[in-house]
Amino acid sequence: MNRIWNSVVGKLWVTILLLVSFVLFIITILMLEFLGNYHSQQAEVTLRQEAGTIARIVDDHDNVDTSLDIISVILGPGTNALISKEPREVSLTLHEGENGELIHEYIMKDKTLNRVFQSSEPILKEMILPSLTNKNQMESYYVLASPLNVENELHGAVFIYQSLDVIHQTTKKTTNIVFLSAFIAFILTTFFAFFLSTRITSPLRKMREAAFELSKGNFDSKVPVLQNDEIGQLATAFNQMGRQLKHHLEVINQEKEQLSSILTSMTDAVITFNRDHTILLSNPQADKLLQKWFFRMGNSTSQPIPMEMDHMLDHVLHLEEEINEELEMEGSYYAISISPLYSGDSIRGAVAVLRDMTEQHRLDKLRSDFIANVSHELRTPIAMLQGYSEAIVDEIVTSEEERNEMMKIIYEESQRMGRLVTDLLDLARMESGRMRLYKENVAVAQVMERITQKFSQVAKESNINLEFVNRISPQLTAEIDVDRIEQVLTNLVDNAIRYTPNEGKVSVSVEQHKAFVKISVQDTGTGIPSEDLPYVFERFYKADKSRMRGKGGTGLGLAIAKNMVESHDGDITVQSIENKGTIFTFTLPIKNL
Repeated sequence: MNRIWNSVVGKLWVTILLLVSFVLFIITILMLEFLGNYHSQQAEVTLRQEAGTIARIVDDHDNVDTSLDIISVILGPGTNALISKEPREVSLTLHEGENGELIHEYIMKDKTLNRVFQSSEPILKEMILPSLTNKNQMESYYVLASPLNVENELHGAVFIYQSLDVIHQTTKKTTNIVFLSAFIAFILTTFFAFFLSTRITSPLRKMREAAFELSKGNFDSKVPVLQNDEIGQLATAFNQMGRQLKHHLEVINQEKEQLSSILTSMTDAVITFNRDHTILLSNPQADKLLQKWFFRMGNSTSQPIPMEMDHMLDHVLHLEEEINEELEMEGSYYAISISPLYSGDSIRGAVAVLRDMTEQHRLDKLRSDFIANVSHELRTPIAMLQGYSEAIVDEIVTSEEERNEMMKIIYEESQRMGRLVTDLLDLARMESGRMRLYKENVAVAQVMERITQKFSQVAKESNINLEFVNRISPQLTAEIDVDRIEQVLTNLVDNAIRYTPNEGKVSVSVEQHKAFVKISVQDTGTGIPSEDLPYVFERFYKADKSRMRGKGGTGLGLAIAKNMVESHDGDITVQSIENKGTIFTFTLPIKNL
C-alpha cells in the first residue's frame, strides 16, 4: 500500500480523485441551492395559481358541493386547502389528512396568515406543521393565504398548504446522482491512473531500477526505448548518460591507476596534505618514512609528521609559496620540497616530496674519506721516495752502506705503493662487477688447511700457536675461485698473527652450517673497540692508524675480503672483545648438498 502512495501513479490518482471530488462537491452545493430555490418558486407559483383558480370557482358556482368537487380535481396530490369565512374559523376543507384538524388549528392561530382578511394580497409563509401521514412528526409546509372575493366583495379566505417533501425528495435524488457520478469518476480515474502506469510510470520505474544499478556501479544496464515522446527521449538520454559515465569512470580509473603506479614506483616519498595538516594521500615510500620517524619518536609525540616539516607546511599554506629545504632529522638527511595545491584561486592543501639523502651523505663522506686516505697513504711513500732519491742524487750519502740502505727503503716503499695501487684496482673491479671468478669444485677442508700451513713459519717466528681445526668431511666440496678465497683467508690469518702478542694463539676452524661451510679465524690479540666494529670493512678505515702504520697495512684488505666473499654468495662477519681477541667468520655455499 505504501508503495502505491509513494508512487507517481498513486499521487496522480489521489490528485485527480481530490479534484473530481471537489468539483462534484461544489456542483452539488450549487445544484441543491438552485433546485431548492427553483422548487420553492415553482411551489409558490403553483399555490398562487391554485388559490386564484379556487377563488374563481367559488365565485362562479353557487353550489358548494360542485365547487368542492371541481377544486379537489384541480388540487394536486400533497396539496390541501381550507376555506374560512371568518378569522379563526374553518368553513370548508379539502384533502384533509390524518392530522388535518391540528394543521387547521395551527393555520388559524397564525397571526400573519389572518391578516389576509384585511388585505387584498395573498400571503405566503413557510411553517412547521404536523405531518399528514404521521402523528408524531412535524414537516415543513408552504402555506398560502389568499383572499376570497365573490362579486368583488371579500367573503373570507382560502388557505392552501403543501408539504415540502417533494423538494426533499428532489434533493435526495440529486445527492444520489452526485454519488453515482463520484463512483463513476473513481472508476474512470483508477482506470486512467493504471493506463498512465503502463504508458508513463512503467518506463519511469525501469529508469529508476536502471538508476539504482548505475549507483551500484553496473554501467551496462540500459533502459528500453519504446516510445518517441518525452519519456522515450528521456530513456535515450539516460542510456547516453550511462555510457558517458562508464567512459569517464574508466578514464578516471586509468588515470588513478597510472598515478598510483607512478607514486608507488617513485623512490621519493610523496605526501599530500589538507589545509588542516591531515594526510590525504601517501605512497609506500612515504609510509615507510613516517613509520620510521614514528618508531624513533615512540610515544613522546602525537604528531603524524616531524615538527620541522610541520613548520614548513604551515609556511607554504599561509604564504602560498613553494619551499625547498634540506633538513637533518634524527640523524638522517632529507631533501624536502613542498608546493601548494590550488582549488580555483584558493589553496586546498599541499604536496610534499621527500628524498632520503642519508645514504648520499654517507657516500659523500666515504668518498671524501677515501680521497683523504688515498692521499695520506700515497703521500708518505712518495715523500720518502723523493727525500731518499734527492739524498742520493745530491750525493749527501758518503758510504756505500748508507746508499744501499736508502735504496732498500726506496724499494720497499715502491712495493708498498704498488700493493696499494693493486688493492685499489682490485677493489674497483670487484665493486664494478668486472672482476671474473674462475670457480672450480674443490675439497674445502684441504684448501683451507693448505692456506693455513703457509703461515706456520711466520707464527713460529712470532711465538704464536697456529692451529687448524677441521669439523667437516674431507669429501665436502664447494665451487669457489681458489685464488680469491686464498686471498681472503690469507688476509684474515695475516691480520690475526700481526695483532696477536707473543705466546698468543690463532685458530682456523672449518665446520658445516646448513647449506654453507663456515670458516672462522680466531685470535687472542688486542681486539677491536666496539665502536669501530661496524666500520672495519670500510675502505681505509683503521681503528688505530698509528698502529696500522707500524704494521704496514693499506686499510683495504678487509674491504677486498668482503667483496670477494659476497661475490661467492657468502657472508663475512666479525666479533671482537677488546684485549681478549677477535673472530672473523665467512661462509661459502656447499655444492651438491
